[in-house]
Amino acid sequence: MLGNSFGVAFCVSTFGESHGAAVGCVADGCPPGMGLCAEDLRGDLERRRPGRTRHVTQRREGDEAEILSGVFEGRTTGAPIAILIRNTDARSRDYADLRDKFRPGHADFSWWRKYGIRDYRGGGRSSARETAARVAAGAIARKWLGENLGVVIRGCLVRMGGIDLPFESWELAERSAFFAPCAGAEEALSARVEELRRQGDSCGAVVRVSAAGVPAGLGSPVFDRLDADIAKGMMSINAVKGVEVGSGFSAAEMLGSAHGDEMAGGEFLSNHAGGILGGVSSGQDVEVKIAVKPTSSIRKEMRTMTTGGEDAVVSTLGRHDPCVGIRAVPVAEAMLALVLMDHALRQR
Repeated sequence: MLGNSFGVAFCVSTFGESHGAAVGCVADGCPPGMGLCAEDLRGDLERRRPGRTRHVTQRREGDEAEILSGVFEGRTTGAPIAILIRNTDARSRDYADLRDKFRPGHADFSWWRKYGIRDYRGGGRSSARETAARVAAGAIARKWLGENLGVVIRGCLVRMGGIDLPFESWELAERSAFFAPCAGAEEALSARVEELRRQGDSCGAVVRVSAAGVPAGLGSPVFDRLDADIAKGMMSINAVKGVEVGSGFSAAEMLGSAHGDEMAGGEFLSNHAGGILGGVSSGQDVEVKIAVKPTSSIRKEMRTMTTGGEDAVVSTLGRHDPCVGIRAVPVAEAMLALVLMDHALRQR
């Protein structure tokens, strides 16, 4: 199986399955001398962790990261950094009925056709459980970017289950169980999640992620554009079906006189380009939005077929996110950090 590595100068390879012994990653290319310990990874892993609140999957994983290599006496050595996150609360019996059935909207069918074998226990490698390893690697990148370039990466929900969340502040998003950047939205969001639980259904979301302090000059033409690599990184996240940079799709409805970011007094007057011009960072905030589809594993019965081609009905038991977009916020932050660190090291 190819395609398990991401990046050039800062290359991250992930491994593990949803119901295997562990997930983890090997991050290669981190410069030597940076202070690093498991505690540096804990904050980001905690924000993504299943069971963190009652609004997400109730799979109870501690997500304690073990750093196995690449660090000596508390500092990176320049060698590959191997990180292990053990799975401690998998319930494979919940998936016994899926042995010969495909879940609509999931990777079951396409992976079975490609490889001739699939891990039906929670989706195996295609499960969002894999993103814990990305968040661990992203925490390394976030720390290096902050210490060396002053980059600050933050994320929030823009929309969830038909509820718009107008931006007020990053502080509100950080305090919210839903990463909502506005006051007074928690009750409506909580009610929407509980309604979905009762219905055995799920909903999608739109996530915004922003990087402040990005220096101008990151990215290369033509195929190694910064925005192209960001789009690839975001689309690699489970359930992501759309990516916007800056004004994104709304740019199609704008005039050139409105979309072009004018300059005066030594600064830009707007940021419709999302901090990237011609594939290279402009020094403005890098702004990205992603569209996250509804969780595919739901209790509601849906028509499907078996591996033998027979019609069937499937209902997915187990513990799943009514909206996977909530926990996608720290994952999107991690992917943006990985891309920015990779391009910063290429620039060096």
